[in-house]
Amino acid sequence: MAEPFALLMPVYRGDDAAHFTKAFTSSVTQQTRRPEQVVLVQDGPVGDDLAAAIDAAVTASEVRVVHHVLPENVGLTRALTEGLALSDHDIVARMDADDISLPERFAKQVPLVEGGLDLVGTGMLEFLDDDGSIVGKRVPRTDAADIASYARFHDPFSHPTVVYRRTVVDRVGGYQAMGLMEDYWLFARMIAGGASVGNLAEPLVMYRVGAGAYARRGGRAQWRSELALQRALRGIRFTTRGQYVRNVTVRGVYRFVPEPVRKVAYRRLIAGDRAKA
Repeated sequence: MAEPFALLMPVYRGDDAAHFTKAFTSSVTQQTRRPEQVVLVQDGPVGDDLAAAIDAAVTASEVRVVHHVLPENVGLTRALTEGLALSDHDIVARMDADDISLPERFAKQVPLVEGGLDLVGTGMLEFLDDDGSIVGKRVPRTDAADIASYARFHDPFSHPTVVYRRTVVDRVGGYQAMGLMEDYWLFARMIAGGASVGNLAEPLVMYRVGAGAYARRGGRAQWRSELALQRALRGIRFTTRGQYVRNVTVRGVYRFVPEPVRKVAYRRLIAGDRAKA
């Protein structure tokens, strides 16, 4: 039986106006199965161009939009938490403000949640900012047991692609701050809590790869977040002592290698989704 679902999209001052417009239209207007509600969380003040793009999208949308404006930038974790609370529906689809949903995304993905899955992601196509060239394809694990096993070392879901049940997210404590890894921490807790999970191998989201994408994955701040995540995973017994040591060693080294090496390592070892050039 078909259920209504909401689209949850955060936007902040660092997002590009044209990219936001494409993300919004591709996930709402151009979908063969549209959401019944859009929860657009504006995380703090934005520039004039982005403000105009947001206003135009909200005004023109044939789908009801809840435009929730936070008075200051509070970060993704709180923005998503507040957005989830505003959803009228239990099924919620995530989308970032600089990526692109392919037209059949929700027509193919939402029925899997209606059919019993609590969390489902998809494959992704990576494309460049400047000319739109496809530079990679991420193919996720699709079997539930394989996903659970792989989650001990990798994030088995690409956050901008997921659709989940809000009640299950709430049951495990929702989004919690964990550096830039609040999604991995959430998905691990969902798996540990017995959630039914899956992925579609088909790429249904185009992921924008901009300048500095791999540089941001390195450095001391990311290492601190990585260490906090690994301690948290061990704390809930999601990983064994041996897996914890392996993760801290391998993923820790990854945070400090030169950027070109990090790019290769991410695609071959860290991403965990069989990324292909």
